Amino acid sequence: MLQTVDPRTRQAEAFRMDVWAGLARRRKALPSRWLYDDRGCELFEAITRLEEYYPTRTETAILQMHGAEIAAFCGEDAVLLEYGAGAALKTEILLDALDAPRLYVPIDIAGNFLKQTAARIRQRFQRLQIRPLAADFTADFEIPSGVPLTPRVAFFPGSTIGNLNEAETLAFLSRMRAHVGPQGKAMIGVDLKKDIPTLVAAYDDKKRVTAAFNLNLLARVNRELRGTFMLDQYAHEARWNDAESAVEMHLVSLQCQRVTVDGRSFAFAAGETIHTESSRKYSPDGFSGLAQHGGWRIRAMWTDPQRRFGVFGMCAA
Repeated sequence: MLQTVDPRTRQAEAFRMDVWAGLARRRKALPSRWLYDDRGCELFEAITRLEEYYPTRTETAILQMHGAEIAAFCGEDAVLLEYGAGAALKTEILLDALDAPRLYVPIDIAGNFLKQTAARIRQRFQRLQIRPLAADFTADFEIPSGVPLTPRVAFFPGSTIGNLNEAETLAFLSRMRAHVGPQGKAMIGVDLKKDIPTLVAAYDDKKRVTAAFNLNLLARVNRELRGTFMLDQYAHEARWNDAESAVEMHLVSLQCQRVTVDGRSFAFAAGETIHTESSRKYSPDGFSGLAQHGGWRIRAMWTDPQRRFGVFGMCAA
């Protein structure tokens, strides 16, 4: 008799393996997806309201300003797949603009947070069918068979695409292309290149909400993996990596120390860091070339007057 494994058990094991492997590296690093437990999602939504964090309000303004054009691009009766849905606040703007959307499928790794989001969207759009899907969009997964194949439109707002390296981005674009099918479309939010002080400030706010968001990853390790991190012995740091065209988030060890995670021990030197996230910034041409390699054709880019952010409309190639 076949035995099925609870998805929560699989996720817990994946978390453990990623943490063990990441802390054993010469340059310690943890995948950014693990920042987004329920508490991490709450903190990230608080970040999006900060003065320094321009991407959310800029993308929101773009969706509001160009709603009619975006709706025309998506077409009527759309089946909307949203990757990394989070609180889906910008999605409400899109759903308001769309012409009779058929179905909304929010996809997110944080299951409890996803349920809250789906409940709120149901209350606001009572005639809209909603099928939340708990999944890690950075790994392969299947869209449920009951979701109509056409006309699917993928939605990936928030510049989250910048958290992926080039190989991960190409894999994601190809996965999304497979999900929507040969007639599918997609809209992706992309943070565009600009002056470095503005970029770094967006990830190191005065109220230290981003610091709490970053440190929450260590709290999660302590809670879920019997970790022994002392959070007051680590500091949040944002830095610019010119070679990668990315703002990086790090957790800096403030002294020589040793921690254990589910029985395995890891040493930290004073000043040693854990790299927790990169947020890559693109030129319009740079992202267009990457999208083409991932199986897409750019059909439109909607932007703000200062060209700080772009929402790219794409068709499957």
